[in-house]
Amino acid sequence: MPDNAGTPPSLQNQPTSPPNRPAPLPGGQSSGGGNLPQTAGQEHRIYDLRPYTGYLTKHDHPEQAIVDWVLRETGTDVWFTSPFGFLNADRDQLSVYHTPEMHGVVSGIVDRFVAGEKDPQVLSLRVMTVGNPNWRSRAHLLMQHVNVDSPGVQAWLLSKENAALVLNLLRQRTDTRQVQALDLITYNGQTEKLASTRGRNYVQNVKPAATGWPPYEPETGEIQEGYRLEISPLLSVDGSAIDCVIKASIDQVDQLKPVELDLPLPNAQVHRTKIDVPQVVSWRLHERFRWPSDMVLLLSCGVIASPERPQAAMPLFNLEMLTGTTAGRADALMFIEFRGRASDNLTTTPLVPQISAGFGTPHRGRY
Repeated sequence: MPDNAGTPPSLQNQPTSPPNRPAPLPGGQSSGGGNLPQTAGQEHRIYDLRPYTGYLTKHDHPEQAIVDWVLRETGTDVWFTSPFGFLNADRDQLSVYHTPEMHGVVSGIVDRFVAGEKDPQVLSLRVMTVGNPNWRSRAHLLMQHVNVDSPGVQAWLLSKENAALVLNLLRQRTDTRQVQALDLITYNGQTEKLASTRGRNYVQNVKPAATGWPPYEPETGEIQEGYRLEISPLLSVDGSAIDCVIKASIDQVDQLKPVELDLPLPNAQVHRTKIDVPQVVSWRLHERFRWPSDMVLLLSCGVIASPERPQAAMPLFNLEMLTGTTAGRADALMFIEFRGRASDNLTTTPLVPQISAGFGTPHRGRY
C-alpha cells in the first residue's frame, strides 16, 4: 500500500518540512533574514490541482474557480491582515502560506474540486413571474423557509415532489408567466453567466443640427432592460450537498419622463422640443446558499420590476409608445434543481442562453 493512501488528494505529493524550522521563501528568494514570518505558526503547502484542472481543457483559467471559492469560504481579510499569509495559483497547483487552521479550511475546499465530480453536471433553472404574491397561501405548507440576508428576498427548500406540486399550482393561475426554463450544463465550482436583455431607446439630449434645418436634432441613448444572472454551484465530495453563489440583477425602464426645452432660433423665435429622463427600476441579489442536492431551492425576489417586459400583441395599439410607461410589477420566482451528471439526464440538446455583451468581465471585489 502506498505511503500516502490516507492523505487527502489535495495534499498528496507536496513537500514537507519540519514544523519548527523557519519557512524559507519559495523559489529560494530572500528578504532580510531569508525567512517568512511565522508569528502564528504559519506553514507553506502546495495543493495539487491537476486532478481537477486536467479535465477542463477548454477553460482558460479553471484554477480561478478554486481561488474564488477559497476566498468565499475564508473571506478576503485573512489574506491582507495579520498573521502574514499568501495565496497563489496556476493551472497545476495552489500555493498557500498560512496557519494550520486556515490550511484546514483551504484543504476542505480544494478537496471538493480534486476529489469531487469531474463530469459536467446539470442545473435546472426556471424563472417565473406571478402577478399576485398570494400564491403562497396554497403553497405555504409544501415549503421549508430558509433565512436570506438580502432585503426583500425569500427562500424555501422543497422536496422534488412538492416542487412539482407548487409548479402545478402556479401554472393554473392566469397571472403566471414563464420567463426562462433551461437545463444549464456546469462544471463543479465554475461560474456560468446568463442574460436576457434588450435595448430601449430614448432622447437624452438635443444638439444643433449640422445641416442648419431643422435647427436642432435629437441625440438618442439606450438602456438595457432585462435580467442578468451569474451562478456558481459547488458540490460536496460525496455529492450530497450543494453550495451555490447566485448573483442576479434586473433592470427595467418604469417610465420615460418628458422634459420640455425652449431653444433659441436665429430669428429670435423659440424652437420647442423635449428630451426624456428615464425612471429605472432595478433589483440586485448576491447570496450564497447551501442545501441537500436532492431538494429544490425556490427564491422569491418579492414584488419587483418584472424581469421581462411583455410586447404588445398589436404594435399599432402599443400604448407604451404613447404614454412612456411600463406596467411591470410581479413576484419573480426562481426554481433551482440539481439533476446530477449531464450524461445521465439530457436526452436532447440543452438550451443555450443569450449572453449579453460586456457581461463576462469578472468582478473580483466581492466574494
